[in-house]
Amino acid sequence: MALADRFLTLGRDVHSGEVLARGGDPEAHSILQRSGFVPVVRLHETYHRLPVGLDEAEEKRLATRAVARLRAVKYGVEADDAFDTEMREPHYPPLGSQVAHLAERIREATTSDEVADVLTELTACHDGVLIALGEVFAATAAFYQDLGQPPDPHTEKRLQYLSEHRLGVLWSDLAHMRNDLADRHQDHPQRRACTAEIGPDEREASAVCACPPPQPRLATSPVAVPAAPAPAHPRR
Repeated sequence: MALADRFLTLGRDVHSGEVLARGGDPEAHSILQRSGFVPVVRLHETYHRLPVGLDEAEEKRLATRAVARLRAVKYGVEADDAFDTEMREPHYPPLGSQVAHLAERIREATTSDEVADVLTELTACHDGVLIALGEVFAATAAFYQDLGQPPDPHTEKRLQYLSEHRLGVLWSDLAHMRNDLADRHQDHPQRRACTAEIGPDEREASAVCACPPPQPRLATSPVAVPAAPAPAHPRR
């Protein structure tokens, strides 16, 4: 990550009057979004703005809180005087980081049983992560049902479609993979647990581990965790 990505500017734009934040890396963008900012994606840049319709006091509260949160995790923030603060807000790992830790467990797994255990957390039929995501889709659809704006019925139907026809397929496929791995009881042929022990044929006193060097991890883009089928349609 470039050093420049650790710096942001946050202030009121002299042309539009909007409170804008520019710069930062994906972690900084996530902090801004959790502080109430809305991402704006343009052809040559991505920045963040506060929602429309806020009064000046609420803009100041949200912007000041964003500055406090960013600086708490060592981001450099150049802020307008109105939003500058010496406060630092404690930073707690978000819910998504707990799910991302499941991926780390799979990367470190050496047996099919270990991966099956991780996938169970996603696919468990009562309280797995995917089922919970389906509940979120259903609850959001129900919220849009009587919200009153012309596009809202379409949004409700779209959420129901995604939950029933897209998320359900992802859940079904991943559950099948989990069950397949649970039956295999197989060691991965290219992975083994590191014991930090010297091999029996090693004569060098400086040797500390007989394991092969770790394979480089392929760079991947962040992806959303698959979701699960939602419960029954909200009552009309």
